[in-house]
Amino acid sequence: MAKDVLVTTDWVAEHKNDANVVLVEVDVDTTAYDSGHIEGAIAWNWTTQLNDQVRRDVLNKEQWAELLSKSGVTPDTLLVLYGDNNNWFAAFAYWQLKLFGHENVKLMNGGRKKWELEGRELVTAVPNRPATNYPVPAGDLDTSIRARQIDVLNALGKGNVALVDVRSPQEFTGEVIAPPGMTETAQRGGHIPGAVNVPWAKAVNEDGTFKSEEELKELYSSVGVTPDKDVIAYCRIGERSSHTWFVLRELLGYQNVKNYDGSWTEWGSMVGVPIER
Repeated sequence: MAKDVLVTTDWVAEHKNDANVVLVEVDVDTTAYDSGHIEGAIAWNWTTQLNDQVRRDVLNKEQWAELLSKSGVTPDTLLVLYGDNNNWFAAFAYWQLKLFGHENVKLMNGGRKKWELEGRELVTAVPNRPATNYPVPAGDLDTSIRARQIDVLNALGKGNVALVDVRSPQEFTGEVIAPPGMTETAQRGGHIPGAVNVPWAKAVNEDGTFKSEEELKELYSSVGVTPDKDVIAYCRIGERSSHTWFVLRELLGYQNVKNYDGSWTEWGSMVGVPIER
């Protein structure tokens, strides 16, 4: 694997009480943490804490600094993220941390699923971490890992760009707009012209851990998503595509990978953009 960005459940069990380690659980089901979590872990709610509550966007730099300050985090803290659904939103939080320049962050391989499969302890006690004064990030966000709608529009038809739609085949074809049980957030179904469909879940094993480097390379290169291309990943709201962004950039070491967090919710509602079905 390209980078040291994963820790095992064994590592977490041994290091969860280390002074410079903060475990953060980020779940699709925002009630899961309250039902039991790894000892010492705090929770970030993706709906209320990782998205601006007025604009459809990530937090601004001041809001980000406030979140990390309240979480008892410093710029040197090692943040270890994990969550349900094989780390969907844990990967989304990881991507945001990189967007804002926090370098010391890893995912727990397998997420909550693997921890539970191994029968490891879950507790309900919520840790009381003393607040810090996390500095407001200087400069601009790291646009090398984020695609906006205009970037995607400009990439259409270019042979050196690979668009990866990580949603289900039913979403890709336009048969449905949202996964079962989730609200439809776009006006139209379908996919961005020229995109290939590699559902995010193809990158993980039954226990939630990531597949081997060889398997992952084959998965993406077989559909033309190769390291020499600029890659843009998207899904419905940006969390599943963060998972694929993590695989391509952090695990496989692709140099130019962006997460289009506007994703289908934005593209499928915009007037005049091309859609394939």
